[in-house]
Formats: sequence, C-alpha cells, structure tokens
Amino acid sequence: MISNEDIVMVLRRLRSDSVGVGPLESLLALPGVTDVLVNAHDSVWIDRGQGVEKVDMDLGSEEAVRRLATRLALTCGRRLDDAQPFADGRITRDDGSVLRIHAVLAPLAESGTCISVRVLRQARLSLDDLIQSGTVPEDIAPALRNIINQRRSFLVVGGTGTGKTTLLSAMLTEVPADQRIICIEDTAELHPGHPSTINLVSRQANVEGAGAVSMADLLKQSLRMRPDRIVVGEIRGAEVVDLLAAMNTGHDGGAGTIHANSISEVPARMEALAATGGLDRMALHSQLAAAVDIVLVMKHTPFGRRLAQLGVLRGNPVTTQVVWDLDHGMHEGSEEAWFMP
Repeated sequence: MISNEDIVMVLRRLRSDSVGVGPLESLLALPGVTDVLVNAHDSVWIDRGQGVEKVDMDLGSEEAVRRLATRLALTCGRRLDDAQPFADGRITRDDGSVLRIHAVLAPLAESGTCISVRVLRQARLSLDDLIQSGTVPEDIAPALRNIINQRRSFLVVGGTGTGKTTLLSAMLTEVPADQRIICIEDTAELHPGHPSTINLVSRQANVEGAGAVSMADLLKQSLRMRPDRIVVGEIRGAEVVDLLAAMNTGHDGGAGTIHANSISEVPARMEALAATGGLDRMALHSQLAAAVDIVLVMKHTPFGRRLAQLGVLRGNPVTTQVVWDLDHGMHEGSEEAWFMP
C-alpha cells in the first residue's frame, strides 16, 4: 500500500523534473544569487556577487543532471544530445527575469554534465541607488553626471557579472527626458527610468536555422528611428563597426559595454571585435579615437561590485590613461580630464 508520504514525494519529484529549473529553483530564490553552476551531480555552486561558493546539494546522479540539462535546452528551443552536446538559450520567467542557460554534456565535460544558469534581472536602479549601495563612490557621481550632460560617448567594461549593465542603465536615467534612447541588446536587461527609451532585442535562429536577427541588424534599423542616443547593451562582434560609425555621424552620447578587465585592454579588445566586422586595425583606431571619450571599469571586490576605474582614450592609434581608480583616487594629470569633479 502506498502511503500519503510516498504520494507527496512522487508528486514533488514530478514537479521538480518538469517545472522551472527543477531542484535548482531553491537556489535561485536565495537573495542576491546571479549564477547557479552545476559542475557534477554532487558539485553545485552559486554566485551572490562575491565569488562562487559551494552549496550543500546533490542532484542524485549524472543521469539526473543530463535529464535536467536536456529539458532546459528544449525549453529554450534548443537541441541537446550526443550529436549536439552543448546548447545555449534563454528562458523568460513569470516575474519578468530571464535565465540564460548553457549546458555541456559528458564526456566533453569530464566531470559530468555541466549546467550554467545566469539570472538576467532587468536593470532598473538609478545612479542614486548605486551611490547608496556603495557601488559608485559619492564623490565620483558628479563625474558620471558630467559625462551624460555633456553627451560624451562612453564604454563600460568589466568581467562577467561585475555590474556593467547595471551601471550603464543607472547612468541612462540621467539623460534629459527630451532625448530619445534606443537600446540594442541580446537579452532585454536595460530598463532605465527614462520616459523615451526603446528596447530592441536580437533573435537567435530557430531549430531550422532560420529567422536570426543580429544586433548589427538592429543597430542599422535604429539609425532610421530618430535616435538621440544609441546604446548597445553588450558589444560582442561585428555590431561594433556600425556603432562606431553611428557615433561618428551625429549620434553623440552613445554607449555600450564590453568584456575587458581594465582600461588598458580596451584598444586590443576593440581591435578583435572590429576584425569580425571587416574593419582593419588602422581604421578601427581612427573610428575609436573620434567616437569614444570615456571608459568606466566595473570589478568584483571583497565588498561586492564596484566602479573601479575611470579613464580616457587619447591619440591615434588610441592609447589609454587612467584618471581615477578606487584604490588610489585621482591620478597625476587627471586635472586635464574635464569631466572630473
């Protein structure tokens, strides 16, 4: 005879295997979690903004992890099997957040099937919110407002999960209400508190390999939408060519984010991205020197995500100069940087 407890256990197991991200749901509910990482059935980690930490969870077996990974891939409209052993996609949840799912099957992943879940929460914080949380030092906030008020083009750089999008969105809340902002993203995260913001989101190809709309496609369309400022949520490839061209043809005050660990890495990173769009090194530096004024760097610190550096791009070929950093404050010669308070 089956007891009530056995029935409840079976129902819980069925729900876990068929709803949301299954047993990982409890981890997503923890305050501040941005990433849930499964390295193996008995190796589950989370990131709450201060580095990864292991949690006491066992998913049971390699087969259970593989089933979960396959179901999540199908939910994203992706295929995941031995013939296609990795997948990447997005799941939109009822609360408006988006999960970016990535999975790699064993034996490509030697430890067992790996699942990476990134929580992409819509960035709605203001600059004052970031000051109160300590993300932006109060004495640097006037510099950020100067960048916006003077319609200077800027890049926000940093590693994965450092808060680049959050800072960019907060700065866009300072844009005057009579200016039209068009935000172009791979996933809709930028939602600044600004009354005239349009969000364009790229689209991946379907299972037949058709229907893809790239960020470069959207950027070209945005030029016909009467933008005052064009913002690219994350510059990853060929769209950098169109963005720089837009910034150099009357669309001042544009912005974007890229992956780089410091200001000094920006020219080389931009060269690599521009090459995917057919722009050679000399042409890239000419465009970059004319288009981008300021670089802001976000980093993970023991105290959370922080604005770590402000700097400028100079010359052609472009060189970089740090004018302020979190550890040392104002650098020598920074009085030449017009935007510093």
